[in-house]
Amino acid sequence: MEEWDMLNNLHIDALREIGNIGAGNAATSLANLLNKRIDMTVPWAGVLPLKEITTLVGKEEEPVACIEFSVSGSIMSKILFLLDESSCYLLIDLLLGRPQGTTKSLDKMGISVLKEVGNVVTGSFLSAFAGFCQMSLKPTVPAFAFDMLGAVLSSAFIEGGYFSDKALVVENGFFGEEIKIKGHFFLIPENEALEKIFNSLGLSLV
Repeated sequence: MEEWDMLNNLHIDALREIGNIGAGNAATSLANLLNKRIDMTVPWAGVLPLKEITTLVGKEEEPVACIEFSVSGSIMSKILFLLDESSCYLLIDLLLGRPQGTTKSLDKMGISVLKEVGNVVTGSFLSAFAGFCQMSLKPTVPAFAFDMLGAVLSSAFIEGGYFSDKALVVENGFFGEEIKIKGHFFLIPENEALEKIFNSLGLSLV
């Protein structure tokens, strides 16, 4: 039996709380980056298998940007930050001081902007997660992909090899005046990491 299958409601609530705190921290960092007031909603947070994650985020053939980090330290894991296509273009326009609607495709400058956004926002998410669990977590330099949703998620889950086929998913809505950004965070720990996470919170999987 996988550790994911041993989770009860208390475990799930703890993971959701981690997700909420991490997403709130990320929203603050995004607001600082854009120099605008940014509010946040978390419509959904929980644990899902790969096939259900794809359905939650969108359609398999829809293009998304994925900023991916490998994480070392107290646990091994991956962190993914996904943005839908329209959110990517909006962020590029905002950060480059362009009128909204200017960017309609990705170039090298746009990719660089999205990597920086992902670096700041995901780093904040991870920092909050590490603080909540009292762990030391070190992210790598981010990798970037812009591809169909199905391909991005399959690569993240399957090619990782030692990672579970389930993940903590945090659906985020970041918004301000005339700003609406939709993103998803995925925490994909190695199979042995869940017990370490819950032990740090005083919870047991047994």
